[in-house]
Order: sequence, then structure tokens, then C-alpha cells
Amino acid sequence: MNRCVRNYTISATRFHWWLHHADDGRNSRRTELQADIVYLHKLWQDIQKKSLAISSPALLYQDLDLSHRVLRDFVNADTYRVRVDSRETFQKLTGFAGEYMMSDLEKISHYTGERPLFDLYGVEQEIEKSLARRVDLKSGGYVIIDQTEALTTMDVNTGGFVGVRNFDDTIFKTNLEAAQVIARQLRLRNLGGIIIIDFIDMDHEEHRAAVLAEFNKALQKDRTKMTVNGFSALGLVEMTRKRTRESLAQILCETCPTCQGRGEIRTAQTICYEILRELLRESRQFSAREFRILASQQVIDLFLDEESQSLAQLGDFIARPIGLQVGASYTQEQYDVILI
Repeated sequence: MNRCVRNYTISATRFHWWLHHADDGRNSRRTELQADIVYLHKLWQDIQKKSLAISSPALLYQDLDLSHRVLRDFVNADTYRVRVDSRETFQKLTGFAGEYMMSDLEKISHYTGERPLFDLYGVEQEIEKSLARRVDLKSGGYVIIDQTEALTTMDVNTGGFVGVRNFDDTIFKTNLEAAQVIARQLRLRNLGGIIIIDFIDMDHEEHRAAVLAEFNKALQKDRTKMTVNGFSALGLVEMTRKRTRESLAQILCETCPTCQGRGEIRTAQTICYEILRELLRESRQFSAREFRILASQQVIDLFLDEESQSLAQLGDFIARPIGLQVGASYTQEQYDVILI
């Protein structure tokens, strides 16, 4: 314990020195860092006091819940009001603010209106937009966002936007708007890891420089550590953003049980051909009086219509009757061949 306290004291001293000797042009960052060190210093003092007052084993500290983290990480001098519709949460937040964020205590208010807060401020619609693959731009263009295990890709397209001068002007304006939107989507979706941005190809170097400058400016609102490289030889902007917690999609969504996260499923016709091959294999391995296909409604309908001739030809070839049965709970890719 003494060693931890000593290391903490040295780190805090160095941090305070850095704050006072940092470039004056970074006043906003210095203010945020100063607030962080004050909060951590108070938190550490409370942990020390608690450790002396209780006997082990005991929990000294655990990470804050979502509402407290939002209050701690996002409320600042620019925040006008924090409205809370739960009395219990309101009491917890005011207690937390009274101890660690006294300057923001008056901003927290208890909302008692009849209309739900999410409806009042359109939060549900914003969540839907933040989970969508396509993000529309005001100009008529759009950004396609694909998140995978390895990296996240963002593809900018002009859509129906046509510039008033020429096509280069259209591309430039679309990329400028997309730079701001992408920076905001990174924060809203909490995307981390490797991120590849495919802006629309620009012929003029000054246009590329302006788009990159606009993008870096928009990223200044982000508190998460990141690195941004310039345009690569392929015209892509490569960047990394530190993974803090799960992304919004990982928190609110789960893998589709039908496609297992692929985003696509095999067609009913493809499944029909798989079943026909499986029937042929089963007929050669087992001696059965009859074979029955248990599959989804879409696959059975196809066997009764377009693929009826193929099914009849296979039945004649294996010299066994083939029955059809709909599996009410079967997805399009699920099927069973039953021996009777």
C-alpha cells in the first residue's frame, strides 16, 4: 500500500508540472486534464479512507455504471442541463456530483413529464441511425459503415448530390461533409481498432489536404486516443482509435441466428440442390422404404414448383418415394432428411 501511495504522489507531481508548462494554445485540453486529476485525486483519497475503515476481504472500488460514466466523461462547461427521468438515478447522480463534480451539480434535474425523454428528444431515432449500415449526408451523399473483427471500413459515395459547378466540386463538398459525419459516428458508435476510410477520389492535392484538415478538426471533440495517417497511395485514410469498451452495435445487438453474422443467407434454390445431393448420399448408405424432406416453407414451395421435376427424377433414380414436410421453426438454410 505504501509503495502505491508513493508512486501515485510522484506521478501526480509530474502531472501538475506538465499542466503548468504545457502550451497555452491547449487551454481546453488542460482544463479537462486538470478536472481529471482532481477527480482521481479525490477518488484515491476516498479509497484510502475506506481501506482503513473496513476489514478485508472487502470491495474497495468498482467501475462506475453507465449513468455515472456519462456524467463523469461527457458533462463539461458546455453542458447546459442533464435531465434524468428516474428518481433513484437522479439521487445517485446528485450524490456523486456533490462529492466529485460540485460545479456541475446544479445542471442535473429530475424530469417528471408524462412524455418519455427518449420520445421528447428523438433518442430512439438517433439510436436507429447509429446502428444503420448507411448514414445519409445532408447533401444527398452517404457513408457505408461495415464493422468486422479485423477492422472497420467507411466508404463515402456521392449518391444523388450534383455540384453546381463540376464533378470535382461535388466530390470535394461531399468529402468535406463526410469528414465531419464520420468523426461523429466514431464517437456515437464507439468504434475502435483499425479504421479505413475510403473518401471519394480527388484529383487535386489541395482538396485532399483540406478534407484531411477538416477531418482532424472534427476529431478534436473525441476524448479517445487515436492516430490518423494521411492519404495512402490507394487514396485511403488509415487510422486507429483505442478500444475502450464494446461498440454500440456490440452492446445493443447480437449475432443473427440465421446467417451467423454473415449478413446474407443461401437462396432457397441453393438449399434445394444441397438437399438433392444429400438424398443421393443417404440412399447409397442406408436402405429405407421412404425418404422425407423436412425444410422451411420457402424450400418446400420450390420443390413443389420449379424443382419438382428434379425431385421426381431423383426419386426415380433411387427407386424410393420422397415426401415433403414443412418445418414450422426451420430457417431457410435448415433442413433434415428423414429415413422412414
